[in-house]
Amino acid sequence: MLIVPGTRFLIWGGDGWVAAHLKTLLESQGKDVVTTTVRMEDREAVLKLLDEVKPTHVLNAAGCTGRPNVDWCEGNKEATVRSNVIGTMNLTDCCFQRGIHCTVFATGCIYQYDEAHPIGGPGYTEEDPANFTGSFYSMTKGKVEDMMKHYPNVLILRLRMPVSDDLHPRSFVTKITKYEHVVDIPNSNTMLTDLLPAAILLAENMELGVYNFTNPGAISHNEVLTLFKKHVRPSFEWKNFSIEEQSKILKAGRSNCMLDTTKLINKLKEYNYEVPEIHEAYEQCFIRMAKNGTT
Repeated sequence: MLIVPGTRFLIWGGDGWVAAHLKTLLESQGKDVVTTTVRMEDREAVLKLLDEVKPTHVLNAAGCTGRPNVDWCEGNKEATVRSNVIGTMNLTDCCFQRGIHCTVFATGCIYQYDEAHPIGGPGYTEEDPANFTGSFYSMTKGKVEDMMKHYPNVLILRLRMPVSDDLHPRSFVTKITKYEHVVDIPNSNTMLTDLLPAAILLAENMELGVYNFTNPGAISHNEVLTLFKKHVRPSFEWKNFSIEEQSKILKAGRSNCMLDTTKLINKLKEYNYEVPEIHEAYEQCFIRMAKNGTT
């Protein structure tokens, strides 16, 4: 394979879901790419690896989201802090010390609908302070972003409910198809097929700051599952329940919100890159699934 000279990507996250997608994508573009499972909180190991690999770009797709979901973080708060706060800040700082651009795949699950941002109303911008602390996971993410964004070498990309073109266990679609009941609330979603190439584009061009990294618009769970039933699994059925009913079976609350993608879309226009609206994106995703025989 022809390797594009001049850049070297080092991906934190090993063979994790998003990390693996990034590695495959970069390799398909002929990029020089290395992955690692070095613990982000191990400063000596991080600095040693940076000095050995000498990357021009670090992509941080590591972190603690919990298995099978963020409820795990409620009972493992020390481990969550060690990864999502200490580790993330340490890797960011080490990259700063070595003059390396660092892209962090963060989360937009730090907001919840409120009077100023009701369902169907304006989305949260990158400047809005986090207002959702209903889960320990989201609380750590909101806190660490506030600190991390002051570093001059960092690009922070806020994903939400990411979706892949398959039924990987980490994909939002896979999760909700396995639930006995789902709430029906519109949310911003991140289609990885649409947005991971944009992440590489932004990183290569040394872009900085915080971006809401989702497809434009918001889509409800029922709308997602209706499209899934239409294109992928015609026999699929589901049931709804309320947020109040949902809260009885969860240890932690769940973020529900729409993010404003104006900043992202305008930036990507500078590079002639377009991101489809979320309903269109889901339609195309499920068409691709069906074509590939995914059921």
